[in-house]
Amino acid sequence: MKKRHIFALSILALLFALVGWYVKAANVLGEPSVLQKIKDKKTLDVVMLNAPTSYYIGADGDVGFEYDLLKNYADHINVSLNIIVADTITKALELTKNGVGDITSASLTYTDKRSHEFNFGPKYFQVQEQLICHRDIVRRRSFPKTIAELSGLKIVVGKNTSYNETLANIKHAQPDLNCSTTEEFTTEQLLKQVWQKKIDCTVADSNIFAINLRYYPELAMAMPLSELEQHAWILRENDDDLKYSLYEWFNEYAQSGQLAELRDRYYGHINIFDYYDTKKFHKRVKSLLPKFEKYFKDAGKRYNIPWTLLAAQSYQESHWNPRAKSNTGVRGMMMLTLKTAKNLGVKSRLDAKESIYGGAKYIAQLIRIMPKDVTDDNRLYLAMAAYNVGIGHVYDARKLTIKMGKNPSIWKDLKLALPLLAQKKYYRSLKYGYARGEEPVRYVNAIIEYRNILEELIKESN
Repeated sequence: MKKRHIFALSILALLFALVGWYVKAANVLGEPSVLQKIKDKKTLDVVMLNAPTSYYIGADGDVGFEYDLLKNYADHINVSLNIIVADTITKALELTKNGVGDITSASLTYTDKRSHEFNFGPKYFQVQEQLICHRDIVRRRSFPKTIAELSGLKIVVGKNTSYNETLANIKHAQPDLNCSTTEEFTTEQLLKQVWQKKIDCTVADSNIFAINLRYYPELAMAMPLSELEQHAWILRENDDDLKYSLYEWFNEYAQSGQLAELRDRYYGHINIFDYYDTKKFHKRVKSLLPKFEKYFKDAGKRYNIPWTLLAAQSYQESHWNPRAKSNTGVRGMMMLTLKTAKNLGVKSRLDAKESIYGGAKYIAQLIRIMPKDVTDDNRLYLAMAAYNVGIGHVYDARKLTIKMGKNPSIWKDLKLALPLLAQKKYYRSLKYGYARGEEPVRYVNAIIEYRNILEELIKESN
């Protein structure tokens, strides 16, 4: 019996050795995971839609909500990010099917139909499909409110978009629906065609519509066409290593508050103005801004501040009126107090050039005294808040932000604390006391929005 037992143990040991050798050999000789391939080549290749909500080249280089997300992931796994640009969703999906890149990021909605065709990774953004038409349809009293009222309207959407799927489903119930698809134009371009009255309506995700409403204020949302849906990335292969890595990183990114900050950066300032405010700004960009543009550009260059930011701030202050005056005594293009103007060397607050240069100099001073841990655009935003409410109140708000467990050097967090400066239970223990803290929040958010609109209008005119 002992011999049989020893023999059995020997056979078992041999089997374990063979299995161990096989696993080791498989790891050595077998195909490495997609994640490992990405790390080996030290590059994450991403097919990305060239659009305001995804990726575009801005004044400071590559930007976009989806670009920033995946740049963070690439940094997380210590590789560089390489963008393969697609002009339309059709092109992005074509590249995906051809195996180009490691990931596709193109504001793609996760649908049941697509899930059978593609391998999706994390869902990263929530949207709703909306029917977008021109406001003139309202004046003709034919603005669609129900599916039945879509008959007779020319509706165009991009081919291979989720909108096409939605309209196809509607057409089953409404056979006379006049809808067509295009491979030539993006959703943003179709929204422009609605604005130009070349087509009656199109369909867009809620975030795409909200951003483009800045530039085309005559657009209006007629009705929602879907429940809330999710954007998700498409992964090239059903590779567990890459998928788990993305999910793990995304959860950490969201829990750290960075995802909320990124959303706030790109979407926190939309829909600030109504139709009439936006329309008025568009008109004044054409009629008034050319008179002062040179001053904004020269002052911006001298004090290293984006001139479009100075112009946006001046519009928020005075609507580009050199003789503007408030009941508190501030005056001019940049609405300077008499004391501040004297300190800045401004002889006449009603002189547009002097006021703009003085305002730029003052902002530059505020930027310089911001704490070192305030970086990037946050430095500009906190300086503008200080321009409005005073640097002392900004310091007080920073203290409150810390007590709230937030980051005092990020505008997204600081603007939560600023309104508390008007509440006695908070301001009575602060050095600089009471302040109408809602005002700098509205002030900075409005400037950010005006700047975004201005820069897009400039881009379109070039």
